[in-house]
Amino acid sequence: MLLRFTKMHGLGNDFMVLDLVSQHAHILPKHAKQWGDRHTGVGFDQLLIVEAPSNPDVDFRYRIFNSDGSEVEQCGNGARCFARFVLDKRLTTKRQIRVETKSGIIELDIRNDGQISVNMGAPRLVPAEIPFDAPAQALSYPLDVDGQQIELAAVSMGNPHAVLRVDDINNAPVHELGPKIEHHPRFPARVNVGFLQVIDRQRAQLRVWERGAGETQACGTGACAAAVAAISQGWMDSPLLIDLPGGRLSIEWAGPGQPVMMTGPAVRVYEGQVRL
Repeated sequence: MLLRFTKMHGLGNDFMVLDLVSQHAHILPKHAKQWGDRHTGVGFDQLLIVEAPSNPDVDFRYRIFNSDGSEVEQCGNGARCFARFVLDKRLTTKRQIRVETKSGIIELDIRNDGQISVNMGAPRLVPAEIPFDAPAQALSYPLDVDGQQIELAAVSMGNPHAVLRVDDINNAPVHELGPKIEHHPRFPARVNVGFLQVIDRQRAQLRVWERGAGETQACGTGACAAAVAAISQGWMDSPLLIDLPGGRLSIEWAGPGQPVMMTGPAVRVYEGQVRL
């Protein structure tokens, strides 16, 4: 059986997108792992699956698999590609789309300039909801990593994030600390790890070690989590710009209980077919 797919990227965070509205197949974690291999498969950070909704109040269901086969709750760059995909494939004519994800409903707005804004919902800061093992909610938490004390913020944007402030983004220990924090026992569902350098009140640079994928060119939920951490701790003001290796995202957040708005591009790379 051949399945049509589209290769897309959001700031270099790359995706294989499958339409399972007009096509019918049962996708398993082993398929994501097989196709995600950059040497023997299609190669991607995440597999995005477009499905018909189970909720009558939304337009689509959105599922996400990492290249290691693990299914995750949310992906911000993927959400923008999802919006571009369903419009380009004429699965909808709407430019404002409500989408059901594993972590809840998100709202996508395809703007006339081609940029896509995503209402990512309100961040979750209570440790048990992230999930993160801590006795009480705080702006930042100490974490012991191999005897080294690290200070980090913990935020859920539908998926768990740890945010560390660094002085030099180019020399940040992304590949040394990233996997150790990802698998730290205080993060029972593992965690994405952001390394944030604040440039001024409105600009920052970010590198992200993604759970199940390693360092990626960009991470939309990571940029949202970093913005929440920076605004909460008084380092930055909304709206702000976050530069990732793959490009720039604009983030707005009015404070606790309010949704995070993320705006950025989504690009189609090519169309293909894969055998299931």
